[in-house]
Amino acid sequence: MTQKQNIRILLILGLVFGSLGGWLLHLRIHPPAKVAINLLPFIAGMVNIIIIPALFFSAAATPYVYVVNGMLVIIGAITMAHVSLWHLPPSVTLQTIFVGTLLADIFLLFTNFFFGKALFELELFKAIDAQVRKGRFFRYPNMGYWGVHAIALTAVYAAGHLLWR
Repeated sequence: MTQKQNIRILLILGLVFGSLGGWLLHLRIHPPAKVAINLLPFIAGMVNIIIIPALFFSAAATPYVYVVNGMLVIIGAITMAHVSLWHLPPSVTLQTIFVGTLLADIFLLFTNFFFGKALFELELFKAIDAQVRKGRFFRYPNMGYWGVHAIALTAVYAAGHLLWR
């Protein structure tokens, strides 16, 4: 096994265990047997635990899986932030923001993004010391691409929430 293959397996295992940890936390807080809407994150969690890591083993599928993984992270972060804002305690302090919201869960979710990004970079760039990527910051595969999509998806989510109450 080459060093690259070893690193790929370790990153995929990190993706699996990070997803599994978040999924188990979500099951404890929101069991799907209680409310039907909890089935959606249950299924998204299963996709993140099984399908996404399995597809990262394919070099040809890596760019597509990277985008799907990133979009799932953005959508998950948006919905968790919405739930946290909806259930804010009466007095907001630094402690309630860190302990009384889903901020820790959002941080855990972002580990999936960074594992996916590392797997994508490992496959896309053949040499570790490759030259710096050129091109526009907000274009794929640069990080600005994710910022633009996070802002756009947040705006669409907020507009949908405000218009269809």
